[in-house]
Amino acid sequence: MQKNSRPFLWLNALFVLVAAAIVIADQLSKNWVRSYTGGQPMFEAGILRIIFVENTGSSFGMFQDQNFVLSIVAVIGVVLIIAFAAAISWKYKGIDFWLTKLSLGLILGGTLGNLLDRLNYGAVTDFIDVGPWPTFNVADSAMVVGVILLVGFIVFSKRVKTAFSS
Repeated sequence: MQKNSRPFLWLNALFVLVAAAIVIADQLSKNWVRSYTGGQPMFEAGILRIIFVENTGSSFGMFQDQNFVLSIVAVIGVVLIIAFAAAISWKYKGIDFWLTKLSLGLILGGTLGNLLDRLNYGAVTDFIDVGPWPTFNVADSAMVVGVILLVGFIVFSKRVKTAFSS
């Protein structure tokens, strides 16, 4: 194995492992919530509630009952995330960095977690209810954190400016 291939393998393993960990955590938490049949919050503490909600739309209640279209959009998203991760590995090595792969892994894992719900149940299982925010889940949280990290890296990193200025 060449010395230069180690970072490539490590970074791509990070991408895949983070995505897999998010899918597993998301699906296990949703299975747990779906097994609760009480109809009332499972847990309440201040503004935090754990409650089973089926979401047939996207975030903030948009596009209700558009499961087929949202599934197609998610599949396209998965393909684009994987293509972007591959492009970074092969073409834009200057930004092939652990934070980039971590961010993309979080986004991919979240997208796959919600896509699995849409395909298996016809709706996404949401269960974390915090005050005024719409109810969400582990996959949603991973996607939001991944996007924030990726945007922060793109906006503030000298690596990005260097990679695209040459």
